[in-house]
Amino acid sequence: MGENRRLAAVVALAQGMAAAHTPRESWRAAALGACRALEGNFAALSVWERERGRLRVLVNVGERAPGEEEFPEDETYPVHQFPEIAEFLHERWASGGEPDAWVETAGGPAAGDPGYCHQRVAALRRRGRGCCVVAPVVQHGRAWGELYVARAAGAPLFARADADFATVLAAVVAAGLAQTERLEEARRLAFTDSLTGLANRRAVDVRLDKAIERHREEGIAVSLVVCDLNGLKKVNDTLGHAVGDRLLERFGSVLSLCGAMVPGALVARLGGDEFCLLAVGPSADEVVKAADELCRRAAELELGEGVACGVASTDDAVGPVRSARRLFRLADAAQYRAKALRADRPVVAGREGPEDPVVRLADEPSPDPGAPAERRRFRGRRP
Repeated sequence: MGENRRLAAVVALAQGMAAAHTPRESWRAAALGACRALEGNFAALSVWERERGRLRVLVNVGERAPGEEEFPEDETYPVHQFPEIAEFLHERWASGGEPDAWVETAGGPAAGDPGYCHQRVAALRRRGRGCCVVAPVVQHGRAWGELYVARAAGAPLFARADADFATVLAAVVAAGLAQTERLEEARRLAFTDSLTGLANRRAVDVRLDKAIERHREEGIAVSLVVCDLNGLKKVNDTLGHAVGDRLLERFGSVLSLCGAMVPGALVARLGGDEFCLLAVGPSADEVVKAADELCRRAAELELGEGVACGVASTDDAVGPVRSARRLFRLADAAQYRAKALRADRPVVAGREGPEDPVVRLADEPSPDPGAPAERRRFRGRRP
């Protein structure tokens, strides 16, 4: 391959990884780009899990052999079965040597350092491949994993120049992976409450908008639990905000535990003393059961005064729910009624007959039609 073609291949690899939006897309772009650049017919990207002493395959692309999945759940290889991995991961890299790639062939050693790995040779033969090039992926001066590209039996063998080029490609992959990790961390922080580790209001809004769209198109049930942690202000005023923060964290753990009762539920802190649980798919009764358990467990916390909990679901008699805003208003009104009644169980919108007071309250016109549907909308009203 000429220099211009190799340069173009490197650029294509970098651009493919830069365009990825998720780690999986980034892994796939890395393996595909390297496979094309080295004119292989198969490629894989693996991560070294130090604590388990193994390489875990993240993605397989190209002409996969039977049993090779694109994104395998648990395809792993113990490092002790691959002596050359141990040398490259421990001795050469740790001593400051260059993380050079090497070549293995189905017939035994080829280019680069002497081949050690009978396991790799056997795997090449078993899968109908003639040779492979293995390039270490290094991040922050430490081994991260490996890039593996193979050619079919009968194709030209990889040469030393291919191994050198694979080393360059692995460095490009390492840079792309680092960028993906930074983006993922930024996304995580954008959608996570820093104190409790739960999702935040932004995450709920995004998920709820999509859920309501599915409800409109497919009729899928969408349920929302809004809860207000009672007594937080008193704890803050008498025991200090550090203790109040511990109460919020403890309640967040309880909410997470109860949310696990509902498959696929999202639990979140909306802000201050307000939390919510969003469920898409499970029945309203399943969600109410989890909310009931939440009320019971919250009442048993050493601090605070339990929780006021409201539930609204498209499964119940609340009328058409065509927007996320209306479901939030219904859950908000139910939570307000629970707080006003000092209820120790959740109040559920639409379950008090044709003149359900929660539905009526939620559907009252706002005093300010242009105002957004913010939390605490019903505070200060009479029950």
